[in-house]
Amino acid sequence: MIIYLRLSILYFKRIEISFSHWTVTSSKLAHSSLLMAHKMPLPLNPMIAYHPLYVHPLPEDHRFPMIKYELLHEQLLREGVVEESDFFEPGIIEEETILMTHNKEYWEKLKSLSFTRLEGRRTGFPLSEPLIQRELHIAKGTLDSALWALENGYGFNIAGGTHHAGSNWSEGFCLLNDQAIAANYLLTYSGINKILIIDLDVHQGNGTAEIFYNDDRVFTFSMHGKNNFPFKKEKSSLDIGVEDGMGDVEYLKILERVLPELFEKVNPEFVFYLSGVDVLTTDKMGKLKLTIDGCRKRDEIIYTLCKQYVVPVQTSMGGGYSSLLYQIVDAHCNTFKEAL
Repeated sequence: MIIYLRLSILYFKRIEISFSHWTVTSSKLAHSSLLMAHKMPLPLNPMIAYHPLYVHPLPEDHRFPMIKYELLHEQLLREGVVEESDFFEPGIIEEETILMTHNKEYWEKLKSLSFTRLEGRRTGFPLSEPLIQRELHIAKGTLDSALWALENGYGFNIAGGTHHAGSNWSEGFCLLNDQAIAANYLLTYSGINKILIIDLDVHQGNGTAEIFYNDDRVFTFSMHGKNNFPFKKEKSSLDIGVEDGMGDVEYLKILERVLPELFEKVNPEFVFYLSGVDVLTTDKMGKLKLTIDGCRKRDEIIYTLCKQYVVPVQTSMGGGYSSLLYQIVDAHCNTFKEAL
């Protein structure tokens, strides 16, 4: 049974609340009254953000596998991992929330489609109003699923993980940095003071690193291909660049050593996890050699630690560009299975 509470009333009482998969202490998850004052409604039942607009039409030869979002939604239902009632369609994120993270001039250029030709090419997508609408829904989905996680332990976005978007740039299929936007919102309105962002996409979360470079309330950890895009890396709180061709054993050994130390050192009150599956050996852009089972074990490490340390976690799916589409979907599906 999932219990829905606004935890701001529990500041002065230590009450343990048993949710469906987690036991959460109010001292960890208490909201501030600011959240209510801001009038941002919390999602009541769903925990997985999905919108049909996530599947945006692209030229036939485009390398981004947009259909994966629809297929993941279908596979989660077909395998009985979740029910349709566990999904919600996110609305449009508010402009004032975007501007907590992104430069106003940048946002004005983006929403008015006023990029230079070079800036447009850097996004990786043909720019259009429907594409911007898609980004707004994705960012709102991550924010709402983070608010759900704050109440219930975990929340997901079938899309998102747009970690290449910096405070004033778009890059690599990323226009608005969904997890950075949600993190800044939580820091402002939820009473959260320490966030850990775990980015295990094969590409460095350069936008996220830039956004939080001078903010010690957010610890950014990126483990990525050392010789992969972006070729100009930003500085995360902790970067681990791995060599091309690394497989399951070495990769998992690094995580098993580093992540427990991070949880102890950072002592996060909230975790954002970017679970990109472009680490797979079949990925066209990855250069690593992880198997689907290795990718699953990676997710298991994350969720085990979040439960062990009683830290709520929001997960966005991130990249995945394998020519074998079923492997992308299977690996993403495993992420949900390990959490749930």
